[in-house]
Amino acid sequence: MSTASTRTRTELSDGWQLRLRTPGKGTPAGFDDRPVAAVVPGTVHTDLLRDGRIDDPVVGLREHDQHWIGRSTWSYATTVAWQPDGAERVELVCEGLDTVAEVRLNGELLGATRNMHRTHRFDVTDRLREGDNDLEVVFLPVHDEVDRVRDEVGLLPATEAVHYPYVRKMACNFGWDWGPVFVTAGIWRPIALESWSTARLASVRPLATLVDTTGHLELAVDVARTGGEADLRVRVTVDGRTAEAPVDAEHGVVALDVDDVRPWWPIGFGEQARYDVSVELLAGDEVVDRAERRVGFRTVEVVEEPDAVGTGWQLTVNGQRIPVRGFNWIPDTPFPSEVDAARYARRIDQAIAANANLLRVWGGGIYESPDFYEHCDATGVLVWQDFLFACAAYPETDAFRAEVEAEAREAVAERSTHPSLVLWNGNNECTWGWHDWGWQEVLGDRPWGSTYYYETLPAIVAELDPTRPYLPGSPTSGDLAVHPNDDAQGVSHIWNVWNDEDYLHYRDREPAFVAEFGFCGPATHATMRHGVPDGELTLDNEAVVHHLRAENGVHKLRRGLAEHFPEVASGDDWLWLAQLNQARALTVGVDHLRALERCSGAVVWQLNDCWPVVSWAAVDSDERLKPLWYALRDAFAPRRVVVQPDTDGLALVAINDQPEDWQAGVVVRRVRFDGTVLAESKVELAAPATGVGRARLADELAVAHDERREVLLVDADGHGRTSWYWTRDTELAYPPAAWDTEVEVVDDGLRLRITANSFVRDLAVFPDRLTLDGRPLPADAVASDLLLTLLPGETRELTIRGAKAEHADAVVRRPVLRAVNDLPELTGEAAERNGHE
Repeated sequence: MSTASTRTRTELSDGWQLRLRTPGKGTPAGFDDRPVAAVVPGTVHTDLLRDGRIDDPVVGLREHDQHWIGRSTWSYATTVAWQPDGAERVELVCEGLDTVAEVRLNGELLGATRNMHRTHRFDVTDRLREGDNDLEVVFLPVHDEVDRVRDEVGLLPATEAVHYPYVRKMACNFGWDWGPVFVTAGIWRPIALESWSTARLASVRPLATLVDTTGHLELAVDVARTGGEADLRVRVTVDGRTAEAPVDAEHGVVALDVDDVRPWWPIGFGEQARYDVSVELLAGDEVVDRAERRVGFRTVEVVEEPDAVGTGWQLTVNGQRIPVRGFNWIPDTPFPSEVDAARYARRIDQAIAANANLLRVWGGGIYESPDFYEHCDATGVLVWQDFLFACAAYPETDAFRAEVEAEAREAVAERSTHPSLVLWNGNNECTWGWHDWGWQEVLGDRPWGSTYYYETLPAIVAELDPTRPYLPGSPTSGDLAVHPNDDAQGVSHIWNVWNDEDYLHYRDREPAFVAEFGFCGPATHATMRHGVPDGELTLDNEAVVHHLRAENGVHKLRRGLAEHFPEVASGDDWLWLAQLNQARALTVGVDHLRALERCSGAVVWQLNDCWPVVSWAAVDSDERLKPLWYALRDAFAPRRVVVQPDTDGLALVAINDQPEDWQAGVVVRRVRFDGTVLAESKVELAAPATGVGRARLADELAVAHDERREVLLVDADGHGRTSWYWTRDTELAYPPAAWDTEVEVVDDGLRLRITANSFVRDLAVFPDRLTLDGRPLPADAVASDLLLTLLPGETRELTIRGAKAEHADAVVRRPVLRAVNDLPELTGEAAERNGHE
């Protein structure tokens, strides 16, 4: 046996050249096909953009001009200098090849790949030569693979683009109802050479759980050997404790306990204590491989118990009920290799600042990089992880199943160390589609993916990560024979509101847990202008409509606006009202769901966007906060008091997501728009830990004498203001907005003091409308608050971070400073002209 040595790794990130090998249909005549200096990890699109070969693809209608990229054959090539180091084995490790690729070393084919979502290893021990070696990765058109598999299995139903079910590639690359069609190719995750002898750690799975104050660690390893029968042991050290166990041919398991452990808690429930785990693989007394991990000791369960409606669905951590306030997460750009640790941190921190405690990694995207899960671990944000199946029937051929199994095993093994990850989910809306969307008529007797969700994936989770719950899909009622979107049990999605109904109909639903619901609204003005530089920002602009991908989205947006607002003429006013309507809709939905005693979670679709678009996101693709973000920051407050319809009136509901009981001191006032207080009451409202308290409002508060000119204001001591209106904006006799302003320059921007001279609703400041050197202020220029309601004589202070002294005049004028009743169409005078008096 040769002398053992630890594994060494050489990153292959330098010297790559990209070139077009075979032009695809639509390649521009005269395209400059000289080699391009490539960034690895990266994609063809970003390399071409960086080199000036293509224009920014998210602007205007340019997306149409770049579909040829995904239909072409591309080559990435570099020279690898190699000096033998005495290792018994050298492997080329490709952590992410997108997607149909051939890997060649010195002209010799090492292998072919057909899965973006998994690592591929190639033994190059006898194929590397001393000195320079030519390494090439050729990416073939993924559409050819789609056509091949579709010819084999037949047409499969899908709710979005028809291509993605046939290949293991990020589904939304082919377009979605919020995303563009950018069919990417490239070395999108690291590529390296690894040298090792005797054996290496192929997989390390530290499963950490908690019983009372004792942390239990069960660490499983898979090993790869160069050959021979070396006696291997695995040794684990955590918090000063060490244990070891023998390794059989390929596997080893070590268990140890840590007494008086500090538990890992979700944000808002305690600290995010983590422990370093050192893993050593030994041959005799010699360490041949090492790995380091960090774990958090906690135990996760889903509790399903009968309730008055059906069966509840409750996530618990360490036995503690965790009310969920969350966002769905999509790939943060169409080119995910561009998302680094800092960008992940910024986006997750924006979710935290909006009072969210869970992110659901949606099944039409990717398994995010370790940076994503690491930041969630450190901050206490819970992660719901979908397996990558979404809104389609999928093949179940032997070859496809083999890819699914390899991908899932790697995904589970690599992410099992992260305490933030609390749930594995088999699919997004595939089971719902099979039940409701006519798939059975199309499929006949053909398989559609159910074997994955009900057999393959749960078996992999049970084997590799039994510490976490598994769901077969979202939505789900738990059993394929039961309708998956039944509010009486399991996890629901609410899309009837956006698709067909006014947002007040959120109040018709009484689910146990909601994993998706949302309402469309445009990105911030500056971000929309990035994507649509010309013309009015209205639905009469072809480019705006191009940046709206929701099915029948123009009709749905117009219908949703017409329910609450009059038609307006200018693009500025349309953008403002469409953003405001989105914020109002989700406030109604979140408040209703959180006020239900049986609903344990509300996960909004969606946190982020990947290009300038009219979509469901709270943060747009240029990282700016939409009005929706501010509305959800309020609606997601861990403690909040809201007004809700009651059987024959109105109720006051205290929502308490914290682990201590809450005695809420509340002042409720029925007020005329002129500031006259018509009725007032002080209420002490008790809400148990992680529960709600409810009290019916007296008629003198709940019943308006003039619905058009009155508002019910609820001020909860230290927990913000909420309001209730008895009718819609088009019926309200708003006074024209009037205010006085003072502006002061402070260290990080401007401080704006606003004193209302009239009733003011949804006061908002938009820093993205301010310019510096002719450009909008960057995304980190933000207002401290938005969507404020003020009575005459009330004063509020806001800060506008990133604004400059030169903006002092602009910040107090339209279009920067707005309120809903600064629109003439919504003032009392307009209502009188329209015959409402």
